[in-house]
Amino acid sequence: MPKEQRENACSVPLLLVAQCQPCPEPSPSWQANPFQHRICHVFSTSVDGDDSLSFEDFLDMLSAFSDAATSDIKSNYAFRIFDFNDDGVLDRKDLEELVNCLTGQGEEARLSSAEMEQLICNVLEESDIDKDGTINLSEFQHVISRSPDFVSTFAVGRARALCVCSSSGFGAGWLPSGNSSVQGARSIP
Repeated sequence: MPKEQRENACSVPLLLVAQCQPCPEPSPSWQANPFQHRICHVFSTSVDGDDSLSFEDFLDMLSAFSDAATSDIKSNYAFRIFDFNDDGVLDRKDLEELVNCLTGQGEEARLSSAEMEQLICNVLEESDIDKDGTINLSEFQHVISRSPDFVSTFAVGRARALCVCSSSGFGAGWLPSGNSSVQGARSIP
């Protein structure tokens, strides 16, 4: 449905999506996903800026996370989810936010400044092909193309949905479930 026609469409507030209403309990996999707010933000077409999802938005989200979605579609959405400031590139601030989401928000789980700087330098060294200090979509897709399990892990209901990583993908900052290479990192259940 074109965006203009969606204005009168039914939408679901972020809180209800996060809690999978009308279910009384939040979905454990959704609740544990540190990117739940970014996912709703990226897929929402709400003109109110509240990140609510229309039924069409919800279907778009499910389509992008389906097994049938191509690597290009999945990598495009993953890139947008990780682009926390929505400026079209993954810069140092985005990478720091990404690492903080993956390692947890508690003080005990946070990396030291030196560890964070080293990790960001490693990710940029591996991924920033044009050496401009950021990762653009093309560079991100190049890295993802070397990660054979990306398509299967960027999926609804998968144990590691949105971790999108493997030992060959995006350096130590991308932490697959059960293979955390940064001390204190948490796996997405």
